[in-house]
Amino acid sequence: MGEMSRGVRLGVDVGQARVGVSRSDPHGILATPLVTLSRDLTAEPDAVPSDMTELAHLVTEHEAVEVVVGLPVNLAGKLGPAAQHVTAYATRLADVIAPVPVALTDERMSTVVASRRLAERGVRGKRQRAVVDQAAAVEILQSWLDAQRRRTE
Repeated sequence: MGEMSRGVRLGVDVGQARVGVSRSDPHGILATPLVTLSRDLTAEPDAVPSDMTELAHLVTEHEAVEVVVGLPVNLAGKLGPAAQHVTAYATRLADVIAPVPVALTDERMSTVVASRRLAERGVRGKRQRAVVDQAAAVEILQSWLDAQRRRTE
């Protein structure tokens, strides 16, 4: 096993209304919050939704080498409707940002963990809702980065 290739990764938390985005440093050590995008649910079936267009711009702007999308596996480890929705989103995103690869990673608890961490820091209510998607994207990317590092050690 070689080490993980250098380069910025983007972490993505796909929600029904919003998409949280995080980014890593080029060494793949630390994930930080980037932005929350509004889901474009009005795009025509053959048009690229604006949230994906914005993600494509972020990939270019940050010269991302990979995008890591959190897959909401339910606690029993099964793929429910939410996971199918995210898988479809990731597949579509992969077409939009090709040749940059999209990886799916189990994010069973990311939003729960992110909410708890924000609450511990005193971020609650509306302020929490505004940043919880980014925080969840950070949890997704950070746990993926940590797993990659463990795999190469």
